[in-house]
Amino acid sequence: MILLSDLTLFLIAYAVLNVIVFCIYARDKYQAKRNAWRTSETMLLSLALVGPFGAFAAMILFHHKTRKLKFCLVPLFLFIHLTIGWYFLSGR
Repeated sequence: MILLSDLTLFLIAYAVLNVIVFCIYARDKYQAKRNAWRTSETMLLSLALVGPFGAFAAMILFHHKTRKLKFCLVPLFLFIHLTIGWYFLSGR
């Protein structure tokens, strides 16, 4: 039996979370093109706070919400996650 470390399990869960956020942003873009029911901007930003890699990737790939000023927070969330990750992984 292979035992995974706590860090490995955290990174797997974090990656899955970011994939889910990516899919939600992709679905919202698809719904926008169809004039169908959309995910609220508040929900999208909340998801970006916990999964900024997925949100940022979807924004770039699908050109989604890139003109909205409040979505400038997504790169900030990404920077915060990178900074926290660097801090913990550098052993400080």
